[in-house]
Formats: sequence, C-alpha cells, structure tokens
Amino acid sequence: MNQQSDPDPCPSARTRWWRGILCWLTFLVTPLGWFCRGRLIRRMEPERLEHGLVMVLTGIEGRSFLNVGLLSGLIDGGVRSAMEIVDWTTGNRLLALFHLRGWKRNNRVALELANKVIAYQDQYPSRPVWLVGHSGGGGMALLIAGALPPGRKVTGIVMLATAVSPRVDFGPALANVQTSIWNYYSWFDLFFLWFGTTVLGTIDGPHGPAAGAIGLRSDKVQEAESIGRLIQVPWHWRMIKQFNLGEHFGCVHRVFVAEEVAPLIRASEACRDDAEADEARKSSPQLHLA
Repeated sequence: MNQQSDPDPCPSARTRWWRGILCWLTFLVTPLGWFCRGRLIRRMEPERLEHGLVMVLTGIEGRSFLNVGLLSGLIDGGVRSAMEIVDWTTGNRLLALFHLRGWKRNNRVALELANKVIAYQDQYPSRPVWLVGHSGGGGMALLIAGALPPGRKVTGIVMLATAVSPRVDFGPALANVQTSIWNYYSWFDLFFLWFGTTVLGTIDGPHGPAAGAIGLRSDKVQEAESIGRLIQVPWHWRMIKQFNLGEHFGCVHRVFVAEEVAPLIRASEACRDDAEADEARKSSPQLHLA
C-alpha cells in the first residue's frame, strides 16, 4: 500500500527507491485501491485547508491505487494544501466506457464539482486551488474549470496522460485559470491513448490518439504556448529515473509526482505566503523615531 509519511521533498536515495518499488507493486493490484480509506485518499485537515486545495481527479476506473499514488506523491513532495481524491465516476467499474463517453453526465458532475470549488473559495478566499487529473480526470479538470462562473478561477490545471482529443476546445477552461494548464504526455502510451481512444473514443468524443499521447494540437495551442498559458511536457528518457516509463501509469507514480508536479503547487503556496507577509508588513504599526 502507498504509505504516506511527513512531507519530505528531498528524501534519501534509499527512501526514494523504497517508495518507487512500493508504488510499482501497488500498480499491479490497481483496482484494490478502491478499498483505501481515511488519510490515504483525503487530507482535509484544517491546517491544510488554510494553505489551499488540490482536487485529484480519478481516471475512468474510479478510485484506485493510481490516484492513491498520485496523492501520496504530492505529500512526499511537500505540498501543504488540503488534498482529496475526487471520484467523479458512478463507482461501478463495469461502466468505465460510460464514464469515458457519458458527455452529458460528465458535464453535470463537472458543474457540481465547480460548485465545490466555489464553496471552498467562499470559505478560504485567495487560497490556491489546483485541479490534477489523470486520464479521463484530465478531461474532467477542463470541464470543471470551464463550468466556473465569471470571476471565479482555479490556480492551475495539471493533466497527466489525459484522454481528451488533441483538438479539444480548452479555451473555456483556460479563461478560468490564473496561471497555466500543464499537459504531460507520452508517445509510448500505446495501449490506452493510442489504441484505446482510437477504438473507443476520447472523453470529448473524437476517435484517435489522445492529447495524453501526442499533445494538444491546434492554432489556439500555439498561441497559448507562446504566452506561457499552456505548457506541454513530453515524456523524456530522464523520467525513467523518476519511475515513469512513459506508459499510462508512469505519470502518476509517487516519485514522479513528487519531483515534477508537487513543485508547481508548492510555488503557488509560496506566492501566497509572500503576499500574506507583504500584507502583514503594510498593516503593522510603523515605528517613528522622534
């Protein structure tokens, strides 16, 4: 099982290796992650809620050791925000194809989750909110951000091996993102995001290789990339050292997440800390020398 320890962004080589092997072993029994409960799937302590919120969106399989590994990686990487694995599926694994292609239902659930974001922001204004989605969860992240009303934004979106089409309209989501959308993709995701989405389709409908395999591609993509609003990260051989072999599961390995995804979220937490410190200095009584 993916055991969670205190945040340790710089673990020893031995600890890092142990985490890597243990996470790989859990991936062999991925569906059993459904039985995980408590701190393995939800870290919503009051002290974490004060720092921000990270919604970890499952793939079409629902809660599994894949998303447990993802959440564990964020904790390993020192993320201080509250975190929760959000299972947006029906909970029935036999309906995985429906989760992928149930467009009307997915939009309805996205609206419900957008309201959850709003409720958090009402209670904890100015805190960072991140949407991190794997596979079908990447598509849900776009739908959730796009469903936010005017004036409401999430801090950032991270899509890992997302099952959306390369020409998906991400404009509505990007308009409601403060920083950027990160798309981690791999040409070696052959079974799920080449063969699978070609035969069964992507979460937004079209059949063919998904954006999690070949990246997002359109004129809007080039424009968004040119101003840093869309950041696409292809798989690289160096990621093997982070236990990411370029297949569908490597991008949610806890070591990879701790070293690649967690720093993005930690940066937004640090920005808020700096803003609070500046505000405290401005509001503190000024000492005047006679």
